Amino acid sequence: MSDAQNFVDEKIGTHKVAVFSKSYCPFCHKAKAALESFKYKPNEFYWIEIENRKDCQEIQDYLLKITGERTVPRVFINGRFFGGGNETERAYLDGSLEKTLIDVGALQS
Repeated sequence: MSDAQNFVDEKIGTHKVAVFSKSYCPFCHKAKAALESFKYKPNEFYWIEIENRKDCQEIQDYLLKITGERTVPRVFINGRFFGGGNETERAYLDGSLEKTLIDVGALQS
């Protein structure tokens, strides 16, 4: 397994919410606005901008393998792929994102 795969798997496995993003991506901004509207328990929310990492392409190749797309953002909740920017924004607007975050124990009381 490559270092990029280990990095992605470790972040997905360690945090209730893990997001792989790029700072200039408008879809990432949608997801970030939705996800940052909640108050998380310590260390349960992890956001990484991957564009400046030397293994950015390898990370995106691995995201393709595990999610079916290499685009960002790739949002994982409780170890499972949740969606991209549009899906995350839609789930925020319909209330299902908050319900999911509560169900997995990611949010502060």
